[in-house]
Amino acid sequence: MRTNTAKRRMLAGEPALGLVLEAGSSLVATALARTGFEFLLVDNQHGDWDDQRSLGAFQGISLGTAVPMARVRGNDFYAIGRLLDRGALGIVVPMVNSAAEAQAAAFAMRYPPRGGRSIGATLAGFHGPDYAGWIDEEVFLAVQIETAQGLACAEEILAVDGVDGCWVGPSDLGRSLGIDLRTPEGAAAHEKAILTVRDACRRAGKIPGLYCFDLPDAQRWLRHGFQFVTIGTDTDLLVQGSAGILRELGH
Repeated sequence: MRTNTAKRRMLAGEPALGLVLEAGSSLVATALARTGFEFLLVDNQHGDWDDQRSLGAFQGISLGTAVPMARVRGNDFYAIGRLLDRGALGIVVPMVNSAAEAQAAAFAMRYPPRGGRSIGATLAGFHGPDYAGWIDEEVFLAVQIETAQGLACAEEILAVDGVDGCWVGPSDLGRSLGIDLRTPEGAAAHEKAILTVRDACRRAGKIPGLYCFDLPDAQRWLRHGFQFVTIGTDTDLLVQGSAGILRELGH
């Protein structure tokens, strides 16, 4: 049995820190799995991933201490199932705008009678025996609230059984709301919208999550009580680390 240590940590009230993987490299995923992040999110929506490379990433991540998770390309029953069958222990579903859409995602996540997932997870066998007997308790479903419509329906979305938490997409949310983040008024409105989702999570007993852009951003939102927190991407770290070395060398 593979325990979803990131989920257990969040259920205990602690934050779980992760990184978004967009480079499409299982080698990078394997290396980062040993650095101390609680989870790594293989980004099938915006990253350079296909089924085979996602499988390699999940296997490599499982060699370390991080939990393999993934963002699916869309809220599709079969797309969610394929990532779960390859070993993802958490799924992020983008652009969830209604309770009905959240219910569809939850239905795809777990086997009957709790959901409608189809049995056939041979490729997830690296997680150990009796996978079908324990996986429904260990998977983690986060829906993305990142539009004006999703924000308006946040209470209903997060009340759906089978939704474990959310992962706010701050850039899309700000754009959907027509907010100009360059102004103090826009920044305040953006923060209010994000905290509205956090509060809806708390009332529903769900885990609030957020994409953060860098370390100061993550520190800020962790202070506000967000728990499912990603701190940029693998390519961000590559660029920032390289640039930092060159700056130190005065080059």
